[in-house]
Amino acid sequence: MRTRTLAAALAVPLLAGCATSPTGRHQLMMVSDSQMNQMGLTAFNDLRKQGKFVDAPRERAYATCVANALVAVLPAPWNTQQWEVQIVGDDSANAFALPGGRIGVNRGMFKVATDQDQLAVVLGHELSHVVARHGAERVSDNYAAQAAVLAGSVYAGTRGTNAGYAAAALGLGAEVGILLPFSRAQESEADTLGLRYMAQAGFDPRAAATLWNKMAAQGGSKPPVFLSTHPAPSNRAQTLGAQAQRLMPTYQAARAGGHAPSCRL
Repeated sequence: MRTRTLAAALAVPLLAGCATSPTGRHQLMMVSDSQMNQMGLTAFNDLRKQGKFVDAPRERAYATCVANALVAVLPAPWNTQQWEVQIVGDDSANAFALPGGRIGVNRGMFKVATDQDQLAVVLGHELSHVVARHGAERVSDNYAAQAAVLAGSVYAGTRGTNAGYAAAALGLGAEVGILLPFSRAQESEADTLGLRYMAQAGFDPRAAATLWNKMAAQGGSKPPVFLSTHPAPSNRAQTLGAQAQRLMPTYQAARAGGHAPSCRL
């Protein structure tokens, strides 16, 4: 029985497909786009049923204006998808985009992202997670990590080691060594793609450094960078500032070509 369980656990990653992100990074894919779309729609509808969305027509129209300008420059099929934007009644500065064409913006985000360019930084980043299939990659990474922990636990049991202790140790190792590093890679990739999309849409990419400096100034307790799923705000601002300078010709060409959004709250 143990041998069969170990073989099944090891077989899971082997049955997975491989993909390449828009920046050329290799990805593990064990779920389809249609599955992720359904998961995204289900999650969004759950938030609706829980009463998380608030009636905020001005904020919603403003966020939709920014989102529509960004969606127009996304690659297919995301640029032809119907995207719904809702405002979440939460005072924290956060936002999300889900497979299936759904966007949520916390009310607290408007206190930090105080103009259309800064909001475009946030929404461009979140849309990039969808375009780069980061949700599917995360689900796939978790499947693979669970299989590795199961395989290691079974093997430890055959060697006389307590399987429970082994699973706990391997679980921590999988989290720090596999899952969180991938999350940091995804966050950096979404930053890069989001900056590209906002420049192509006619939003000033220099707003990214401004936004993340404001995020850093908020302070509060933060985990060490090596255990964080997000790059440190100060490092993020410096990196995005350099990338923004390289994207200025793209931004200027977009504005000259008619991509000149004028979204106001």
